[in-house]
Amino acid sequence: MSLVATLICNPANPALDASIVEGARAVLPSPGAAQWLFDEVAVDIPFASQENVKAIEARLQQVRGDLPIDIVVQPEAARRKKLFLADMDSTMIGQECIDELADFAGLKAHVAAITERAMRGEIEFEPALRERVALLKDMPVSVVDEVLASRITPTPGGRELVSTMRANGAWTCLISGGFTLFTNAVAARIGFQENRANELKLRNGKLTGEVTEPILGRAAKLATLIELRDSFDLDAIDTLVTGDGANDLGMIEAAGLGVAYHAKPAVAAAAAARIDHGDLTALLYAQGYRREEFVGG
Repeated sequence: MSLVATLICNPANPALDASIVEGARAVLPSPGAAQWLFDEVAVDIPFASQENVKAIEARLQQVRGDLPIDIVVQPEAARRKKLFLADMDSTMIGQECIDELADFAGLKAHVAAITERAMRGEIEFEPALRERVALLKDMPVSVVDEVLASRITPTPGGRELVSTMRANGAWTCLISGGFTLFTNAVAARIGFQENRANELKLRNGKLTGEVTEPILGRAAKLATLIELRDSFDLDAIDTLVTGDGANDLGMIEAAGLGVAYHAKPAVAAAAAARIDHGDLTALLYAQGYRREEFVGG
């Protein structure tokens, strides 16, 4: 089977050199020549094997040691994906929007603790969302614009990721267990073609403390992946999904390449690939894109 191992660093902290690459080649069966995607930041090493991918990854991790290098091992075929679904909070942006809203009510620590437990899979997502939204009752909706303007920061590499995939014919969807009041703005800012999320109920310019049912959670995220995949007549291998929390795990596991991005431990352990060090351009390198092929930024 033709496989490829991609070693990836955060471009702000390059850590790859020839000795590491040769060390990686030495533990791979039938390795080909290394192909640099970006000097010191990302490199492909093709190889052939019938061995379990996790066993190969484990050997590469030993070579890596404590260096801030991510490792993605996958089939060489169909690497460039045609459908991309991404979580928003703590993935495409650096914040959890509901936690930032709660800060304006003096409840950030309380709400953030619930958010963390839900993202770790320790409590069910849907009731946890209802509980947190209820705490925001009577908050002016104008606070959303203030949060968007002053607190929400796109994750580095996100625009290049979306722009490059779109330029190569992929469909991109921002899918969030958060709220359309945020995803509409964030999707437009980063360049997604569509977005889906929950709707907060409003009355007289204020939040009612309720969210429109049914809640978009883990099952709905997976259903969206399947719906879009089928609508574009794609195979599972043609899809790329990334997220960080337990409600992303269904769609991550069903994707051709499911990536846990700086994720909670249970999600990182279950995903086919994990990015713990790189920015979002790591998902382009994982698809075999070279730095000079990037669009946007």
